[in-house]
Amino acid sequence: MASSATSQKSKRAAVREALDRHKVYITAQRLSAGSYSARVLVDGEAYWVDEFRLSQLQQGLSPAELELTPATDD
Repeated sequence: MASSATSQKSKRAAVREALDRHKVYITAQRLSAGSYSARVLVDGEAYWVDEFRLSQLQQGLSPAELELTPATDD
């Protein structure tokens, strides 16, 4: 019985964590001279990121943690 309660708590914690994680929307992509970049929207702010930073954002890191600066309008 205690195992069932512990299991439920861990499942609820996982769901809570997933809901709290920010969503990353890719709004544009470009490949120039073999270099990939994507314009992403995170929490209402746009950023240009490389493939590595994109994967970090998708794993749950915030733009502030990655020290990203918002994209300027082109």
